[in-house]
Amino acid sequence: MGRDVPSVSFSREDRRRYRDKVKLSLDVLAEMLRESRFGFDRPQMGLEIELNLVDSRGEPAMKNAEVLAAIAEPDWATELGQFNVEINIPPQVLSGEGSRLLEESVRLRLNRAQERAARVGGQLMLVGILPTLRESDVSEGTLSANPRYKLLNEQIFAARGEDLHLMIEGVERLDTYADSITPEAACTSVQLHLQVSPETFADHWNAAQVIAGPQVAVAANSPFLFGKELWRETRISLFEQATDTRPEELKAQGVRPRVWFGERWITSVFDLFEENVRYFPALLPLCDEEDPRRVLDEGGVPELHELRLHNGTVYRWNRPVYDVSDGVPHLRVENRVLPAGPTVADIAANAAFYYGLMRVLPAAERPVWTHMSFAAAEDNLRNAARHGLDARLYWPGLGEVPAAELILRRLLPMAYHGLDLWEVDPVQRDRLLGIIERRCVTGRTGADWQVRTARAFGGDHEALRRMTLRYLQHMHTNEPVHTWGM
Repeated sequence: MGRDVPSVSFSREDRRRYRDKVKLSLDVLAEMLRESRFGFDRPQMGLEIELNLVDSRGEPAMKNAEVLAAIAEPDWATELGQFNVEINIPPQVLSGEGSRLLEESVRLRLNRAQERAARVGGQLMLVGILPTLRESDVSEGTLSANPRYKLLNEQIFAARGEDLHLMIEGVERLDTYADSITPEAACTSVQLHLQVSPETFADHWNAAQVIAGPQVAVAANSPFLFGKELWRETRISLFEQATDTRPEELKAQGVRPRVWFGERWITSVFDLFEENVRYFPALLPLCDEEDPRRVLDEGGVPELHELRLHNGTVYRWNRPVYDVSDGVPHLRVENRVLPAGPTVADIAANAAFYYGLMRVLPAAERPVWTHMSFAAAEDNLRNAARHGLDARLYWPGLGEVPAAELILRRLLPMAYHGLDLWEVDPVQRDRLLGIIERRCVTGRTGADWQVRTARAFGGDHEALRRMTLRYLQHMHTNEPVHTWGM
């Protein structure tokens, strides 16, 4: 969905043509998969980071156009809300000192951007949900100016036919309505990309689904929304509800949600694209002039514009990605469960944990998903989002165990082994996975720190504002969150 789209209205003919093009693209993809036309040299890791903008008081700053103009770098882009921006980090190999170089690159880019943003009164903040965000900050008027967001907003509400109902039961209870999709902008995430071969895609996607719960438990950083303490990773529930095209009646009929964990283990990447076409009507039925069949028959590589655009409006927590680079098609797993922050070091640690596990689990002789139900993996994600490291998660051979125990006893040793197989520098391996270990031992995630600090300051909006400013101070030190004091 990073693609820019024009401001248009759609006819019934547009929708019919788009459906036909999507189905044609799906057929072409199937043929490409059969003929192994995909490039795969050595795995690369990629990173997208969404950030919030705040002013000098820690309140939301509706300044992304001004901030992006000040940054003036091609790897920075708008996000849904005027208080959001996004940076795309170029892909890099994981081996050797790749993790260190990636972390240093992210820090350099963020520091340079922060210096320029400050000139127009903005500060960058790495957090899952901005703690000081109020309901009045998320209206249609605070959508970014890019026409694709206005169009997406119109199409989602045209499908729903009514306002969004946001209801989250947590430590406190949120029950409200929204007349735009702007609450989605409150969800700021880190997206991890891993390029894989078509033959191993299913194993990698299944593995990513298995570890989604533990990932969220140890990285939770979104405990507040609209002044209320809700889940440890409230972003999961908020994102599901803020992009929901279904009124209550369609939910009761079992219509699938646009934000979707899925419902089964897969055997091919084709399963996911085929599900997209079968279950989800088009939100943005924009047709490109490319004839993918002709391009393929003439020995070229089709872009599959319609299939990719449609895929971008189905918000899987682990999304399949088809892309073309330098004339060569490739596939990626895009992991979308992680919140931003609290520091670049914490982000790098979360990434190392994920990539380490993704080296071991897909290659197991008897993969974990072959003796674990899909529903158990989904329940793990839900429980982790609600309770963080206090969640109880299911794992084959262990049963239900505390999240911290599962990570320390079972998953961290796998991640260490996986990074060794990636040939990651041992010093970097130990530093990054040591951050994950210390979070589990101390129980201190970004969400835990935010809650403790806000309560100590009094628990009201002023407390959230003071906590946000203190958070920013710690964030700029790049010291991991488990070391933060008040």
